[in-house]
Amino acid sequence: MQILQQQYEQIRAGTVAICQPLEPEDTVVQPIVDVSPPKWHLAHSSWFFEAFVLTPHLPGYKLFHPDYGYLFNSYYNSVGNRVQRDQRSTLTRPPLREIYAYRQHIDEHIQQLLQQVEDDTWQQMLPVLQLGLQHEQQHQELLLTDIKYILSTNPLLPAYQAPPPGRPDVAPTAAIFLDVPGGTYTIGHQGEGFCFDNELGAHQVLLEDFQIMNRLVTNGDYLEFMQDGGYTDFRHWLDEGWAMVRAQQLEAPLYWLKHEGAWCRFTMQGREEIRPNDPVCHLSFYEADAFANWAGKRLLTEFEWEAAAQVYPPQQGNFADAQFYEPRPASPNLQGMQQLYGDVWEWTYSAYHPYPRFNKAPGAIGEYNGKFMLNQMVLRGGSCATPQDHIRTTYRNFFHPDKRWQYTGIRLANK
Repeated sequence: MQILQQQYEQIRAGTVAICQPLEPEDTVVQPIVDVSPPKWHLAHSSWFFEAFVLTPHLPGYKLFHPDYGYLFNSYYNSVGNRVQRDQRSTLTRPPLREIYAYRQHIDEHIQQLLQQVEDDTWQQMLPVLQLGLQHEQQHQELLLTDIKYILSTNPLLPAYQAPPPGRPDVAPTAAIFLDVPGGTYTIGHQGEGFCFDNELGAHQVLLEDFQIMNRLVTNGDYLEFMQDGGYTDFRHWLDEGWAMVRAQQLEAPLYWLKHEGAWCRFTMQGREEIRPNDPVCHLSFYEADAFANWAGKRLLTEFEWEAAAQVYPPQQGNFADAQFYEPRPASPNLQGMQQLYGDVWEWTYSAYHPYPRFNKAPGAIGEYNGKFMLNQMVLRGGSCATPQDHIRTTYRNFFHPDKRWQYTGIRLANK
């Protein structure tokens, strides 16, 4: 109980800390439908605990505000009507100070609940409370990625944080393909510990021998693709991807911009020159696949990624805990697999489908993952915006193939 209470306090404080560098005006902006205002994230992650933990489990609990369920529900049809996703920027009221008061109200009542909960209620409440903490960590990552997009749309290109002093250039790390033996691998979550329902249904997958690149694709690698006409040659692209390139007139990853004739990029530390050995990020699945085709390689499947993670012990990853919020280059001094966890989410060539024996939970919690299992692709490994204790080998992230605002990148497999 004490450990869970400490974890709750730490995670909730982490969300507030992410928003501390922002001005109040920053917290209501929604440049595109994929991005939610930071104020909404602060409120929604609190509403989750109110709706699914406090209301059913704390006797006599009174809602902080009767309209907050309508304002800050995300997509739970079982709970009722809500402000639609593309209208979240209209919520200039309630003011930010009231949202922080709401968070404090929720935290105080969660502490009250933890102090008085009885054993039978504890067994019912614990899975939902753990889900709420994992949900908050997901929103911490979304907060960081949404904040970056919001600041990038401001003509002043304001920095979220100051750049670290004396960040040196790192020598390039050679791209080496490591062998993963074929055979039968068990995929999916097993044993104790938290996981999402989309990780359940551990099952065996038969894989052929394959080779996986020891590091992520870099900005320098991707610049070669661009300079070789990668965005103008339809032969590299899936048809939907090629249509997106033409419709949006794409010629570079998201956040890359020309300055005085040279490519720069917008980062959480403001505009900077392209660092060729940093992992390339903010790419759609279509761009990742086109690059792989151009390079004569391919993307891994999610099963191959998980098998490789079982074969090669992970090196230390670059996660949100470092509070840098940009991917870092691989180390030329390390051998074996690098950057498998952290830095950027790695697109796989696997559709987001249920594992065997998948069952949706009853009620609103059953809407968490299952209803999105169509028209999306799986990503693995976490990013520099992911809390380190949130990621697992079996963690399955998923986005539509055109999305670019997340920290998404590329790892290659040999054909």
